[in-house]
Amino acid sequence: MEKSTASSPERRNLHSTTPLTRAPTGAALAAALADIKLHHSVFALPFAVLAAFLATPKPVAWPVFGGQLALVVVCMVAARTFAMLVNRLADASIDARNPRTARRAIPAGRMSRRQAAAFAGVAAAGLVAGAAGFLLFFGNAWPIALSPLVLAILAFYSFTKRFTSAAHVFLGLALGVSPPAAAIAVNPPLLWNDFGLAAHTLAGFVPVPMPVGLSWTLWLLAAFVLLWVAGFDIAYALQDLDFDRAEGLRSIPAALGARGALAASRSMHLTAFLCLLLAFRAAPPFGPVFGVAVAGVAVLLILEHAVLARRGTAGLPLAFFTLNGVVSVLLGVAGIVDVLA
Repeated sequence: MEKSTASSPERRNLHSTTPLTRAPTGAALAAALADIKLHHSVFALPFAVLAAFLATPKPVAWPVFGGQLALVVVCMVAARTFAMLVNRLADASIDARNPRTARRAIPAGRMSRRQAAAFAGVAAAGLVAGAAGFLLFFGNAWPIALSPLVLAILAFYSFTKRFTSAAHVFLGLALGVSPPAAAIAVNPPLLWNDFGLAAHTLAGFVPVPMPVGLSWTLWLLAAFVLLWVAGFDIAYALQDLDFDRAEGLRSIPAALGARGALAASRSMHLTAFLCLLLAFRAAPPFGPVFGVAVAGVAVLLILEHAVLARRGTAGLPLAFFTLNGVVSVLLGVAGIVDVLA
């Protein structure tokens, strides 16, 4: 039998995280966009857009709000792109050893580490530029002042599974900041209007009369997103249970096993739904349309866990991508319809 050697090109291509040849920039960019799946921005983007609609004074001043909304979308897409590229950089060597992820762009040689770092830098610059637009065009310094903190939160998640099983919660936090971030970009005082704080005077903002309860609603929406994302990420991590244990990586499935992980996921989704229900009750702008959407989310979450219980990891494409994508779009669209009604 012919012996394989570690120096063979085939083995180096399979296991090395440094490509043998540098991919052309255009091809590497295409590989990066395919790898990070921009369409998965659907998980957080609808909540940021909904928060922006909640935060803007009524009636909506569209010439101003339209520009703010465009900048919110730019910042959200740039933020997720940065976070995913940092994740691919941080996990390149781990991905190369995991059969499920070995064909990702860096371990497969379609993008070098240097190219990924450059693309991540461009995405970070896009986020900062979008945040600066709020200061330049709308006199709001909060987004640019907080942009380094946002970038730090987004980058930090990728390293958490090396030291804590709560890594899923940090992913939830990275997406959960989207409603408060969008609100502070559009109407900063709204985040603390219900709490009797006067910090807005530091930025020279004059409070705009807003319905009581909106501050609570925004923070409850953030809590929903955090717990909802953490819950479905625990289920997603079931795919790597054995690999994580072998590598010494931390995750809820690695710590609790499949049954314990699914129980933890269900508990987080139950708590997330309670936060969503409280958000619905707290905000005057939310009416029957959003109420129907909340009921629909309850059905979708139950269906998601029924699929996982019945099919295990084979049900993840439906439970993780399809149903959770419907949850975010349903709530975002329904909430905006009620706000504008």
